Amino acid sequence: MISATATATTTTTMSRAFTRETDGDEEEEGLPPSFQLPAGTRNYITPGGHARILAEVEQLLRVERPQLVGVVQWAASNGDRSENADYIYGKRRLREIDRRIRFLTRRLDLAEIVDPEGRQGTEQVFFGATVTIADDEGKEQTYRIVGVDETDSTRGRISWVSPLARALLKARAGDSVRFRSPAGTREVEVLAVTYTAIED
Repeated sequence: MISATATATTTTTMSRAFTRETDGDEEEEGLPPSFQLPAGTRNYITPGGHARILAEVEQLLRVERPQLVGVVQWAASNGDRSENADYIYGKRRLREIDRRIRFLTRRLDLAEIVDPEGRQGTEQVFFGATVTIADDEGKEQTYRIVGVDETDSTRGRISWVSPLARALLKARAGDSVRFRSPAGTREVEVLAVTYTAIED
């Protein structure tokens, strides 16, 4: 388990090494809206999601990047770099890794960890809630409201910035809410609101 001190130290080191003044939000470009953070907001995330991002950065920073630097240095020593596939690919991959590290570091810098278990007993829908809803045909679905980097539609995990999550905010069991989906405006009824740990 990674300690809070290690997290802070790693994040600070990464910020110095990979964050440029001109970065802005360039890494946000091209992301689907449900993966983009609204301007000026914190990056709400569950403990598990935060740990996964930190683990990915550690893997890139401590393992993949140093290995790739070694390959690039070896390839550069072999002569003409303009026709050296290992060198060209390695440099391109290094740029991709550095871009990913900058992006994830920014996410960690903005992170505000919210543990759903801390809201047990709460009746309204907030970040971290597990919400069961029913559409007008009675079809039930259960969603967990998670951080933008934890979204996984196949597992019913929706971003807190998604239209459905925003519509559900502060709703209680028995309430009906309307939201705009790709298929048009929909209305659903909230059947249950719970807060439990979100497991992988």
